[in-house]
Amino acid sequence: MKKSVRRALWAGAIVAVAASTVPMVQASAAAACAPAWSSSSVYVKDDRASYQGINYTAKWWTQNENPATHSGQWDVWINNGSCGGGGTPTTPPTTPPTTPPTTSPTTQPPGNPGGSGKNVVGYFAEWGVYGRNYHVKNIVTSGSAAKLTHILYAFGNTTGGQCSIGDSYADYDKAYTAADSVDGVADTWDAGALRGSFNQLRKLKKMYPNIKVIWSFGGWTWSGGFTQAAANPTGFANSCYNLIKDSRWSDVFDGIDIDWEYPNACGLSCDNSGPDAYNKVISALRNKFGSGFLITSAISADGSNGGKLDAADYASGIAKLNLVFPMTYDYYGAFSPQGPTAPHSPLNSYAGIPTQGFWSDAAIQKLKGKGVPASKMLLGIGFYGRGWTGVTQAAPGGSATGAAPGTYEQGIEDYKVLKNSCPATGTAGGTAYAKCGNNWWGYDTPATIAGKMSYVKQQGLGGAFFWEFSGDTSNGELISAIKNNL
Repeated sequence: MKKSVRRALWAGAIVAVAASTVPMVQASAAAACAPAWSSSSVYVKDDRASYQGINYTAKWWTQNENPATHSGQWDVWINNGSCGGGGTPTTPPTTPPTTPPTTSPTTQPPGNPGGSGKNVVGYFAEWGVYGRNYHVKNIVTSGSAAKLTHILYAFGNTTGGQCSIGDSYADYDKAYTAADSVDGVADTWDAGALRGSFNQLRKLKKMYPNIKVIWSFGGWTWSGGFTQAAANPTGFANSCYNLIKDSRWSDVFDGIDIDWEYPNACGLSCDNSGPDAYNKVISALRNKFGSGFLITSAISADGSNGGKLDAADYASGIAKLNLVFPMTYDYYGAFSPQGPTAPHSPLNSYAGIPTQGFWSDAAIQKLKGKGVPASKMLLGIGFYGRGWTGVTQAAPGGSATGAAPGTYEQGIEDYKVLKNSCPATGTAGGTAYAKCGNNWWGYDTPATIAGKMSYVKQQGLGGAFFWEFSGDTSNGELISAIKNNL
């Protein structure tokens, strides 16, 4: 999906915390130097490395955090003192996780908690805590938490073919005041204390123990590393396991989600790993995490002949998943600046639709034809619109001069804004559109979502998912339309 809204500039100052270095007890004679620290290597708890004649031990998962500048009281490295001798680095550390993986699963993982076609799954955007000022607490105050089964936390990175932190400040360092915290308790700066959205999600789960939190990796911007992951699926799976099972937040996450855009096809970058690459990556994750851990995936919803869904063996990979999320939105938009105008998330075809197979039902039927169980598939809903300017025609199919103005990005606007600034004036293909002045927008409303949920039930699908929380109204109009009509 062209979620180009995914990476936003930080809005607001990041608090710098000065931490004094606490010297460690050193041996009277210099120990042998551990393999030299490498910025590209991943280190997990108790891995050792040396840097400029000093040995260090990792407290938790780390990558590209120089021991010389990250060995303070609350930092990742422990300074073990001077060392002598030893050589240069050879291979990245391979310390296994402290908890051994469970046995490999059967082909079909067990049923998903909260299932029976009523899964309501929402994306929480990591960067939304900045300019959008949307925090985990807003999931509660909007009433959305009571309607959810799963949260997809987006995104972790895939740099170098390994799972890695996307934004450490937003994820686990940002300090929340009592007023902004889910449970009304402020974060602390105690040694080892978890902060950021991870801690807020932990608190949310205590209040709503039915909600499962899944860490999503990749996305439109960060899918480039999947090509390297496909070359070493086991190494990728190991890196994901070590990161997600980090003792600081292992209780927060119930699953991992793979948002690869796109295997053996082009997104922001192109992948040519072959049609079996997707299945290899998913299989390696299932083998590593075992049958009791949720593994999900957001995939293309290209229903055209010879399109992205035909470029990879999705069905074999999906057989190892708990749920799959065909991204049934972003079919059309001002990435084609002259139009023709078309609502970005049509459920069905309509007269004059610009591209054959670019509607939701085409993708669902194609996946069913490949043997994907309907009960694993969720229908995607966008909590935003895509639009053009310079439009004179009210109905879809008109020409345009470019992208309509948007709060955060040209051509994209939240539903909570559009419902007032440009109310819907018509429907096409089971979704809504609106013309106001010379601007034209396509988006879903509570009414069109109700119709889409009828489709979910008719097709026997596993529920619905949406991108993303902050596009909804402060009282959760759209998530209510999903929940109330499933």
